[in-house]
Amino acid sequence: MAIPTVYIICGPTAVGKTAVAIALARALGTEIVSADSRQCYDEMTIGVAKPTPEELNAVKHYFIGGISVKDPFNAADYEKLALGYLETIFATHNEAVVCGGSGLYIKALSEGMDEMPMTDSVVAQQTEEAYKVNGLEWLQQATAKEDPEFYKQGETQNPARLLRALTFVRSTGESIMRYRTQAPKERPFRIRKIGLDLPRETLYDRINQRVDMMMAEGLLGEVKALEPFKHLKPLQTVGYTELFGYLEGMYTLPEAVGLIKQHTRNYAKRQLTWFRKDKEVTWYAADAAGLIDRIVSEG
Repeated sequence: MAIPTVYIICGPTAVGKTAVAIALARALGTEIVSADSRQCYDEMTIGVAKPTPEELNAVKHYFIGGISVKDPFNAADYEKLALGYLETIFATHNEAVVCGGSGLYIKALSEGMDEMPMTDSVVAQQTEEAYKVNGLEWLQQATAKEDPEFYKQGETQNPARLLRALTFVRSTGESIMRYRTQAPKERPFRIRKIGLDLPRETLYDRINQRVDMMMAEGLLGEVKALEPFKHLKPLQTVGYTELFGYLEGMYTLPEAVGLIKQHTRNYAKRQLTWFRKDKEVTWYAADAAGLIDRIVSEG
């Protein structure tokens, strides 16, 4: 049997990854593994743009739901799960499709995650509480002082990454960068990374329309139901944090919706920056005619 192939469909939010992945999976007669770090949660649906029941019925999907926002889960956990899903698919198919915009999850699946010491949960909680009180500037200064090696190379505008690095150095006494030197793991399959993009104005229009559609579908009600869990990491997500702010009286509803659109556009820009650094990604216009035939023929 030939070496199996994994087609990874990646790119910014709202670009149309789900539709392309389903069309590609149907053309190949195979199944899809999600690489989205939020669509795996049972309690989050509208705000994370989960595939619709019709889309899930069109092609079998793995890693859509099945995890609670109350359960700890990270990229290393995803690596193990996703490899298991692919093994299941490869028992009856020689191709599989992976679809998502979570760069770290795609990296975990493609290259593996470095083995790292455990961090102290008390230290993590104290550090996060200090960040909530003192803000991003404090977090940047603390990280630059305590882990300058990470700060020189890390994403200094990304609070989640800064918190992780600061918690790590406070828990272990070592820079997290010391554990990011391992060579990529070998995989028993070929990987083909397909990047989808659109002109910026088109993408931003799609983002704005999607947010309006989410609100019409009941995103505010979904967020209200999750308010008791707003302190949990999965809920520190665009579309949820802004509406939590509205419920707390920080914004009017139109202001919160405007912030969701703005922050989603910012997130899409960060996703594009991440994926464009990956030289293995071949880029395609998401709305190109004959896209699926082209992907298959160039495979």
